[in-house]
Amino acid sequence: MEIHLNPVDYIQVGVTSQKTMRLIPPPGKRATQKVAIADHNGIVTCFRMKKGGAVSGFKTPPGQKIVRMDLGGAAGTPQKKIFVSSGSQVRGFNKKGKQFLTFEANLTENINAMHVSGIDLFVCASYIYNHYCDCKDQDYYLSGDKINDITCLSSKNLTRLVPVLACQDRVLRVLQGSELAYDIEVPGPPSVLELYNKDGGEEVLYGTTDGKIGLVQIGESSAATKWEIDNDKKKGGILCIDTYDIIGDGLNDILVGRDDGTVEVYGFDNASEPTLRFEHVLSESVTSIQGGCVGKESYDEVLTATYTGWVTGLTTELQKAEAGPGVEVTMSEETQSKVESLRAELEQLQIEVLQGCEEYQQTSQSSTAVFSINDKFTLCQDDASYNLTLEVQTAIDNLLLQSDVPIDLLDVDKNSAVVSFSECDSENFILFTYRCQANTTRLELKVRSIEGQYGTLQAYVTPRLQPKTCQVRQYQFKPLSLHQRTHSIDQDRPMNRLSLVGQFSFAEIHSWVVFCLPEVPEKTPARENITFYFHNTFLGTQLEATYCKGEGHFKSDNISTISILSDVLSKEATKRKIHLNILHDISDDSVSHTLKMIHPKLEYQLLLARKVQLIDALKELQVHEGNADFLIPEYRNILDESTNLLEEYKKQPAHLERLYGMITDLFIDKFKFKGQNVKTKVSSLLEILDNYDLNSLLDFFSEA
Repeated sequence: MEIHLNPVDYIQVGVTSQKTMRLIPPPGKRATQKVAIADHNGIVTCFRMKKGGAVSGFKTPPGQKIVRMDLGGAAGTPQKKIFVSSGSQVRGFNKKGKQFLTFEANLTENINAMHVSGIDLFVCASYIYNHYCDCKDQDYYLSGDKINDITCLSSKNLTRLVPVLACQDRVLRVLQGSELAYDIEVPGPPSVLELYNKDGGEEVLYGTTDGKIGLVQIGESSAATKWEIDNDKKKGGILCIDTYDIIGDGLNDILVGRDDGTVEVYGFDNASEPTLRFEHVLSESVTSIQGGCVGKESYDEVLTATYTGWVTGLTTELQKAEAGPGVEVTMSEETQSKVESLRAELEQLQIEVLQGCEEYQQTSQSSTAVFSINDKFTLCQDDASYNLTLEVQTAIDNLLLQSDVPIDLLDVDKNSAVVSFSECDSENFILFTYRCQANTTRLELKVRSIEGQYGTLQAYVTPRLQPKTCQVRQYQFKPLSLHQRTHSIDQDRPMNRLSLVGQFSFAEIHSWVVFCLPEVPEKTPARENITFYFHNTFLGTQLEATYCKGEGHFKSDNISTISILSDVLSKEATKRKIHLNILHDISDDSVSHTLKMIHPKLEYQLLLARKVQLIDALKELQVHEGNADFLIPEYRNILDESTNLLEEYKKQPAHLERLYGMITDLFIDKFKFKGQNVKTKVSSLLEILDNYDLNSLLDFFSEA
């Protein structure tokens, strides 16, 4: 059963953070609900809809940026009290806007996640979890990686409150008091948690930064994954989740908001498997989502808040009558009068806006326009590229990208900006300029780096504001930039080993690993030694890093990975004047293993390139002969698929050259560890690659 929901805008507040809007429980079963929303100006706004317009309940004075909101109240009663966190402080308001609580958590970092349950308050900073009972310190936990969100379970089957932390290292941590009870591995970095049943239960929904959704049943000592939804269509990451029976089948449906503006509703089929029932795309990232009744009594809706503060409903109420062809729509005199009045009011407002702009420009010639940027720079596992998303609270005029390392710019279907390439000097490898269309507030870019070449990508963002101003954001490409954290690796592969011994501290070698590899927490772990596992998103090779004070051990099935680590780590140690004893244990079997992993990718790219080269000639033959019936089936198939082939080839610039480069590096690195310089034989290697055959390539590597 599909559902139809109609969009309607309600109000706009300031820029909002993730999970800062809540619907207050209604006084009656089908009555409209109040909406509470908080923004970066520190204002909590509470309103309800009445006769088609927003009626303010209360509005607090401006203050420090608010990053989280939750509802609370006595156990077993409707949760109508509003709690917000800003800095390291939590404030509470009743439904009339009166502040009844100001609680200082005394954390060294700002609160970024919060959950309220009765008299229990759970707050998290980047790595720290605190539990307060009736504002008194109860439990404390230091997480091994950054905490993104928190929720807490309570049900008849649980003898205690069970806090659950969503951590950046692809793990849900389940706590017991101040100790870790156990952890649950999930398929991506979890960004948001939500209880499936708001009245209690043991099921927790999670969403990840790479767009996956899952449901986990959590007990006091163990957990079970009930289902997972993969992100096959490459939509945005999950920012918010809620549950509400919008379909009306008696089961809670799952409402999802993504950072690319996609709003989704998942229902359940007869086999209790989640199925997509509704999808709508907004122009901005969806920071909060709630299900309830807001616009009109008895009409359910999905309420969303976006990054720039728009509160929009997707309602079951029909917003306008649809007239068929040839049917005249007549308005009553009262409606016509209202329309004319609104038009006159709109014209007056436009005049006032123009006057205000002129006055502002005259008084602010020496000042700088202030604007906020919501940005994200993440590695995409599917195509081994980095996604850069930039979202501004006002329209973007242009964007300049500058990089001091070579990168490839990949096509993004959603991107409608006009890109220009500029010539570069010796300090810049890349200089791109994007000119945006009117009212573009969000840009999505895709770039791919080369492992071993590390540096900085800088984005200069200029909005359509007066006076002209610009903000610069920096993003690091690390030496092993295409590696991604994983929970385990295949220990049966042939491995190359790198061992470091020296007078360095645990904090020093941890900082070197942070410099080399992505997704490693910057905070030094509170333990004597640690092990991280990684896999290369481009090739599928693996890396294990184990280190402690004075020692570091790394092993990988790719010699080039070990070579890059050896070069960079020795360079970092030299900067700090630390002497290292470096030992290598190289496996010749790993070379053929890596070449066999590259083989299917290289074979596919060579075939794609050959097909693309034939397209123009085949089209010319087709025009000359009048049809393509005389061609063999293989060539006819190339003509039929020419559009898709060209599109795929365009989306992967320099893909073949990238694979050639990796094989060349592998060849040089293999013999570098044997003390031989084989750069003079690279031309012979390239000849073999141009007439590619796997066995010939393996023979060349073994005989060189």
